[in-house]
Amino acid sequence: MIEHFHSGTIDYDIVIRRGALGCIGNRLNVDRNIMVVTDDGIPADYIRRLIAQCPHSRLFTFPQGEKNKNIDNFKAILEKLLEYGFTRKDAVIALGGGVTGDMAGFAASCYMRGIDFYNIPTTLLAQVDSSVGGKTGIDFGGIKNSVGTFHHPKAVIIDPDTLETLDRRLLHEGLAEAIKMASTSDSGLFELIESTDDLRGNIDTIIARAVNIKKKVVEEDPDEKGIRKLLNFGHTIGHAIESLSGGELLHGECVAIGMIYMSDGEARERIRRVLKKYGLPTTCNMDTDALLSLIRHDKKREESTVTTVHVEKIGSYSFRKMTLHELGNCLKNKEL
Repeated sequence: MIEHFHSGTIDYDIVIRRGALGCIGNRLNVDRNIMVVTDDGIPADYIRRLIAQCPHSRLFTFPQGEKNKNIDNFKAILEKLLEYGFTRKDAVIALGGGVTGDMAGFAASCYMRGIDFYNIPTTLLAQVDSSVGGKTGIDFGGIKNSVGTFHHPKAVIIDPDTLETLDRRLLHEGLAEAIKMASTSDSGLFELIESTDDLRGNIDTIIARAVNIKKKVVEEDPDEKGIRKLLNFGHTIGHAIESLSGGELLHGECVAIGMIYMSDGEARERIRRVLKKYGLPTTCNMDTDALLSLIRHDKKREESTVTTVHVEKIGSYSFRKMTLHELGNCLKNKEL
Protein backbone atom coordinates (compact mmCIF):
# COMPACT_ATOMS: atom_id res chain seq x y z
CA MET A 1 0.00 0.00 0.00
CA ILE A 2 1.02 3.62 -0.46
CA GLU A 3 0.11 6.45 1.88
CA HIS A 4 0.49 9.97 0.54
CA PHE A 5 1.71 12.63 2.94
CA HIS A 6 0.64 16.17 2.14
CA SER A 7 0.83 19.28 4.31
CA GLY A 8 1.32 22.69 2.74
CA THR A 9 4.40 22.41 0.53
CA ILE A 10 5.42 19.05 2.08
CA ASP A 11 4.53 16.20 -0.23
CA TYR A 12 5.85 12.62 -0.30
CA ASP A 13 4.90 8.95 -0.52
CA ILE A 14 5.05 6.42 2.31
CA VAL A 15 5.35 3.00 0.70
CA ILE A 16 4.46 -0.03 2.85
CA ARG A 17 5.17 -3.17 0.87
CA ARG A 18 6.93 -6.47 1.39
CA GLY A 19 9.97 -6.69 -0.86
CA ALA A 20 10.14 -2.90 -1.29
CA LEU A 21 13.83 -2.81 -0.35
CA GLY A 22 14.63 -4.67 -3.55
CA CYS A 23 12.99 -2.15 -5.87
CA ILE A 24 13.73 1.26 -4.41
CA GLY A 25 14.84 2.50 -7.84
CA ASN A 26 11.17 2.57 -8.81
CA ARG A 27 10.45 5.11 -6.09
CA LEU A 28 13.64 7.12 -5.52
CA ASN A 29 15.82 9.21 -7.80
CA VAL A 30 19.08 7.24 -7.45
CA ASP A 31 20.81 8.53 -10.59
CA ARG A 32 22.98 10.97 -8.60
CA ASN A 33 25.41 10.87 -5.70
CA ILE A 34 23.83 8.99 -2.79
CA MET A 35 25.19 8.74 0.74
CA VAL A 36 23.81 5.59 2.39
CA VAL A 37 23.96 6.03 6.17
CA THR A 38 23.58 2.89 8.28
CA ASP A 39 24.85 1.31 11.48
CA ASP A 40 26.98 -1.76 12.01
CA GLY A 41 24.04 -3.82 13.25
CA ILE A 42 22.18 -3.76 9.93
CA PRO A 43 22.37 -7.06 8.01
CA ALA A 44 25.00 -6.88 5.26
CA ASP A 45 22.47 -8.25 2.76
CA TYR A 46 20.21 -5.21 3.22
CA ILE A 47 23.14 -2.88 2.55
CA ARG A 48 24.27 -4.81 -0.53
CA ARG A 49 20.76 -4.83 -1.99
CA LEU A 50 20.39 -1.07 -1.52
CA ILE A 51 23.83 -0.11 -2.84
CA ALA A 52 23.37 -2.35 -5.89
CA GLN A 53 20.48 -0.09 -6.92
CA CYS A 54 22.42 3.16 -6.42
CA PRO A 55 25.13 3.43 -9.10
CA HIS A 56 26.80 6.48 -7.53
CA SER A 57 26.59 5.55 -3.86
CA ARG A 58 28.90 6.01 -0.89
CA LEU A 59 28.50 4.20 2.42
CA PHE A 60 28.78 5.67 5.91
CA THR A 61 28.54 3.20 8.79
CA PHE A 62 28.58 4.10 12.48
CA PRO A 63 28.33 1.96 15.66
CA GLN A 64 24.77 1.04 16.56
CA GLY A 65 23.05 2.34 19.67
CA GLU A 66 21.45 5.53 21.00
CA LYS A 67 24.73 6.67 22.56
CA ASN A 68 26.13 7.06 19.04
CA LYS A 69 23.43 9.52 17.96
CA ASN A 70 25.84 12.28 18.85
CA ILE A 71 27.58 15.34 17.48
CA ASP A 72 30.75 13.41 16.60
CA ASN A 73 28.98 11.05 14.19
CA PHE A 74 26.81 13.90 12.87
CA LYS A 75 30.01 15.82 12.12
CA ALA A 76 31.59 12.76 10.50
CA ILE A 77 28.66 12.40 8.07
CA LEU A 78 29.00 16.06 7.05
CA GLU A 79 32.76 15.66 6.59
CA LYS A 80 32.23 12.71 4.25
CA LEU A 81 29.60 14.59 2.24
CA LEU A 82 32.14 17.38 1.75
CA GLU A 83 34.99 14.96 1.02
CA TYR A 84 32.99 13.17 -1.67
CA GLY A 85 31.91 16.43 -3.28
CA PHE A 86 28.17 16.14 -2.72
CA THR A 87 26.13 19.02 -4.11
CA ARG A 88 22.67 20.35 -3.38
CA LYS A 89 21.33 18.03 -6.11
CA ASP A 90 22.50 14.90 -4.29
CA ALA A 91 20.84 12.90 -1.50
CA VAL A 92 21.17 10.94 1.71
CA ILE A 93 19.42 7.60 2.36
CA ALA A 94 18.99 6.33 5.91
CA LEU A 95 18.90 2.54 6.18
CA GLY A 96 18.24 1.40 9.73
CA GLY A 97 16.35 2.28 12.87
CA GLY A 98 15.33 5.55 14.46
CA VAL A 99 18.85 6.52 15.48
CA THR A 100 20.02 6.26 11.87
CA GLY A 101 17.03 8.11 10.46
CA ASP A 102 17.24 10.93 13.00
CA MET A 103 20.95 11.56 12.51
CA ALA A 104 21.09 11.05 8.74
CA GLY A 105 18.07 13.30 8.30
CA PHE A 106 19.68 15.96 10.49
CA ALA A 107 22.88 15.86 8.44
CA ALA A 108 20.85 16.14 5.21
CA SER A 109 18.92 19.10 6.61
CA CYS A 110 22.13 21.00 7.42
CA TYR A 111 24.38 20.13 4.48
CA MET A 112 24.30 22.92 1.87
CA ARG A 113 21.27 24.25 3.84
CA GLY A 114 19.32 21.11 3.03
CA ILE A 115 19.58 18.26 0.53
CA ASP A 116 17.17 15.43 -0.30
CA PHE A 117 16.69 12.73 2.28
CA TYR A 118 15.05 9.30 1.97
CA ASN A 119 14.19 7.05 4.90
CA ILE A 120 14.20 3.24 4.74
CA PRO A 121 13.40 2.14 8.32
CA THR A 122 14.29 -1.46 9.20
CA THR A 123 12.96 -1.61 12.78
CA LEU A 124 9.33 -1.64 13.87
CA LEU A 125 9.99 1.39 16.09
CA ALA A 126 11.15 3.45 13.12
CA GLN A 127 8.52 2.08 10.73
CA VAL A 128 5.54 3.02 12.88
CA ASP A 129 6.88 6.27 14.28
CA SER A 130 10.15 8.09 13.70
CA SER A 131 10.41 7.61 9.91
CA VAL A 132 7.29 9.74 9.35
CA GLY A 133 6.94 13.35 10.45
CA GLY A 134 10.19 15.09 9.58
CA LYS A 135 11.79 15.22 13.03
CA THR A 136 15.57 14.89 12.84
CA GLY A 137 18.28 15.38 15.42
CA ILE A 138 20.91 14.13 17.81
CA ASP A 139 21.28 13.78 21.56
CA PHE A 140 23.39 16.54 23.09
CA GLY A 141 24.45 17.49 26.60
CA GLY A 142 22.95 14.31 27.99
CA ILE A 143 19.48 15.29 26.72
CA LYS A 144 17.71 13.17 24.11
CA ASN A 145 16.97 14.96 20.81
CA SER A 146 17.96 18.33 22.24
CA VAL A 147 19.45 19.48 18.90
CA GLY A 148 17.71 18.99 15.58
CA THR A 149 15.50 20.26 12.78
CA PHE A 150 12.27 19.54 10.94
CA HIS A 151 13.33 18.10 7.58
CA HIS A 152 10.81 15.85 5.86
CA PRO A 153 11.99 12.96 3.68
CA LYS A 154 11.29 12.86 -0.04
CA ALA A 155 9.94 9.34 0.47
CA VAL A 156 9.66 6.67 3.15
CA ILE A 157 10.05 3.04 2.09
CA ILE A 158 8.77 0.52 4.65
CA ASP A 159 9.51 -3.15 3.92
CA PRO A 160 8.00 -5.37 6.65
CA ASP A 161 10.27 -8.21 5.50
CA THR A 162 13.18 -6.41 7.20
CA LEU A 163 11.55 -7.19 10.55
CA GLU A 164 12.34 -10.89 10.09
CA THR A 165 15.87 -10.28 11.37
CA LEU A 166 14.70 -8.38 14.49
CA ASP A 167 14.89 -10.22 17.79
CA ARG A 168 11.85 -10.41 20.06
CA ARG A 169 12.94 -7.56 22.34
CA LEU A 170 13.46 -5.09 19.48
CA LEU A 171 10.18 -6.08 17.84
CA HIS A 172 8.24 -5.55 21.05
CA GLU A 173 10.05 -2.28 21.75
CA GLY A 174 8.70 -0.96 18.46
CA LEU A 175 5.27 -2.27 19.28
CA ALA A 176 5.23 0.08 22.28
CA GLU A 177 5.00 3.04 19.89
CA ALA A 178 2.07 1.41 18.06
CA ILE A 179 0.39 0.83 21.44
CA LYS A 180 1.00 4.51 22.22
CA MET A 181 -0.78 5.67 19.07
CA ALA A 182 -3.60 3.16 19.46
CA SER A 183 -4.13 4.27 23.07
CA THR A 184 -4.80 7.87 22.05
CA SER A 185 -6.35 7.48 18.62
CA ASP A 186 -7.50 3.99 17.53
CA SER A 187 -9.31 1.68 19.96
CA GLY A 188 -9.68 -0.93 17.20
CA LEU A 189 -5.92 -1.10 16.69
CA PHE A 190 -5.45 -1.37 20.45
CA GLU A 191 -7.89 -4.30 20.55
CA LEU A 192 -6.01 -6.02 17.71
CA ILE A 193 -2.67 -5.72 19.53
CA GLU A 194 -4.36 -6.68 22.79
CA SER A 195 -6.02 -9.85 21.47
CA THR A 196 -3.80 -11.23 18.70
CA ASP A 197 -1.90 -14.46 19.19
CA ASP A 198 -0.02 -13.91 15.92
CA LEU A 199 1.85 -10.61 16.13
CA ARG A 200 4.05 -11.20 13.09
CA GLY A 201 1.03 -12.32 11.08
CA ASN A 202 -0.75 -9.04 11.85
CA ILE A 203 2.29 -6.80 11.65
CA ASP A 204 1.51 -5.33 8.21
CA THR A 205 -1.90 -4.16 9.44
CA ILE A 206 -0.41 -2.76 12.65
CA ILE A 207 2.22 -0.82 10.72
CA ALA A 208 -0.30 0.58 8.25
CA ARG A 209 -2.77 1.72 10.92
CA ALA A 210 -0.09 3.25 13.12
CA VAL A 211 1.47 5.09 10.17
CA ASN A 212 -1.96 6.38 9.17
CA ILE A 213 -2.43 7.90 12.65
CA LYS A 214 1.00 9.52 12.57
CA LYS A 215 0.50 10.80 9.03
CA LYS A 216 -2.87 12.43 9.71
CA VAL A 217 -1.68 14.10 12.91
CA VAL A 218 1.50 15.49 11.35
CA GLU A 219 -0.33 16.66 8.22
CA GLU A 220 -2.56 18.76 10.46
CA ASP A 221 0.29 20.02 12.64
CA PRO A 222 3.69 19.61 10.92
CA ASP A 223 5.61 21.85 13.35
CA GLU A 224 4.15 20.48 16.61
CA LYS A 225 2.30 23.61 17.60
CA GLY A 226 -0.91 21.85 18.63
CA ILE A 227 -2.46 18.42 18.11
CA ARG A 228 0.85 16.77 17.17
CA LYS A 229 1.76 16.87 20.85
CA LEU A 230 -0.58 13.89 21.34
CA LEU A 231 2.19 11.75 19.84
CA ASN A 232 4.21 12.50 22.98
CA PHE A 233 2.00 10.24 25.12
CA GLY A 234 4.45 8.49 27.47
CA HIS A 235 7.41 10.52 26.23
CA THR A 236 7.76 13.27 28.84
CA ILE A 237 8.71 10.84 31.58
CA GLY A 238 9.88 8.19 29.09
CA HIS A 239 12.64 10.37 27.64
CA ALA A 240 13.91 11.20 31.13
CA ILE A 241 13.97 7.50 32.03
CA GLU A 242 15.81 6.74 28.79
CA SER A 243 18.48 9.38 29.44
CA LEU A 244 18.98 8.18 33.00
CA SER A 245 19.08 4.49 32.07
CA GLY A 246 22.35 4.94 30.18
CA GLY A 247 21.32 2.53 27.43
CA GLU A 248 20.05 -0.21 29.74
CA LEU A 249 16.48 0.41 28.56
CA LEU A 250 15.43 0.85 24.94
CA HIS A 251 13.38 3.84 23.77
CA GLY A 252 10.12 1.93 23.40
CA GLU A 253 10.59 0.33 26.81
CA CYS A 254 10.92 3.79 28.39
CA VAL A 255 7.83 5.04 26.55
CA ALA A 256 5.98 1.98 27.88
CA ILE A 257 6.74 3.01 31.46
CA GLY A 258 5.87 6.62 30.68
CA MET A 259 2.42 5.61 29.41
CA ILE A 260 1.57 4.00 32.75
CA TYR A 261 2.32 7.25 34.58
CA MET A 262 0.12 9.23 32.16
CA SER A 263 -2.95 6.97 32.10
CA ASP A 264 -5.76 6.38 34.59
CA GLY A 265 -8.48 3.92 35.52
CA GLU A 266 -9.48 1.20 33.08
CA ALA A 267 -7.17 2.58 30.40
CA ARG A 268 -4.16 2.24 32.69
CA GLU A 269 -5.03 -1.36 33.48
CA ARG A 270 -5.53 -2.27 29.81
CA ILE A 271 -2.27 -0.57 28.85
CA ARG A 272 -0.47 -2.32 31.70
CA ARG A 273 -1.84 -5.73 30.61
CA VAL A 274 -0.93 -5.32 26.95
CA LEU A 275 2.58 -4.12 27.83
CA LYS A 276 3.10 -7.14 30.08
CA LYS A 277 1.80 -9.42 27.32
CA TYR A 278 4.73 -8.33 25.18
CA GLY A 279 7.31 -8.32 27.96
CA LEU A 280 7.54 -4.53 28.16
CA PRO A 281 8.35 -2.85 31.50
CA THR A 282 5.65 -1.05 33.48
CA THR A 283 7.56 0.17 36.54
CA CYS A 284 10.49 2.45 37.30
CA ASN A 285 12.58 2.75 40.45
CA MET A 286 14.75 5.66 39.35
CA ASP A 287 15.43 8.69 41.53
CA THR A 288 12.62 11.23 41.25
CA ASP A 289 14.86 14.28 41.54
CA ALA A 290 17.18 12.99 38.82
CA LEU A 291 14.22 12.42 36.49
CA LEU A 292 12.80 15.88 37.21
CA SER A 293 16.17 17.45 36.47
CA LEU A 294 16.02 15.92 32.98
CA ILE A 295 12.35 16.86 32.47
CA ARG A 296 13.33 20.51 33.09
CA HIS A 297 15.07 20.35 29.70
CA ASP A 298 12.06 18.81 27.93
CA LYS A 299 11.33 20.56 24.62
CA LYS A 300 7.64 20.72 25.55
CA ARG A 301 8.31 22.74 28.71
CA GLU A 302 6.87 26.25 28.71
CA GLU A 303 8.20 28.35 31.60
CA SER A 304 6.92 26.56 34.71
CA THR A 305 4.76 23.88 33.06
CA VAL A 306 5.06 20.91 30.72
CA THR A 307 2.25 19.88 28.37
CA THR A 308 1.54 16.20 28.99
CA VAL A 309 -0.82 13.74 27.30
CA HIS A 310 -3.22 11.67 29.43
CA VAL A 311 -5.41 8.70 28.51
CA GLU A 312 -8.45 7.72 30.58
CA LYS A 313 -10.31 5.86 27.83
CA ILE A 314 -8.59 3.89 25.08
CA GLY A 315 -8.86 5.73 21.77
CA SER A 316 -9.03 9.22 23.29
CA TYR A 317 -6.74 11.63 25.12
CA SER A 318 -6.49 14.98 26.86
CA PHE A 319 -3.73 17.55 27.25
CA ARG A 320 -2.73 18.72 30.71
CA LYS A 321 -0.29 21.41 31.71
CA MET A 322 1.65 20.10 34.70
CA THR A 323 4.15 21.85 36.93
CA LEU A 324 7.38 20.10 37.84
CA HIS A 325 5.98 19.72 41.36
CA GLU A 326 2.93 17.89 39.97
CA LEU A 327 5.15 15.69 37.81
CA GLY A 328 7.23 14.92 40.90
CA ASN A 329 4.11 13.77 42.73
CA CYS A 330 3.19 11.66 39.71
CA LEU A 331 6.62 10.00 39.76
CA LYS A 332 6.21 9.18 43.45
CA ASN A 333 2.90 7.40 42.81
CA LYS A 334 3.30 4.13 44.72
CA GLU A 335 0.50 2.43 42.78
CA LEU A 336 3.00 1.76 40.00
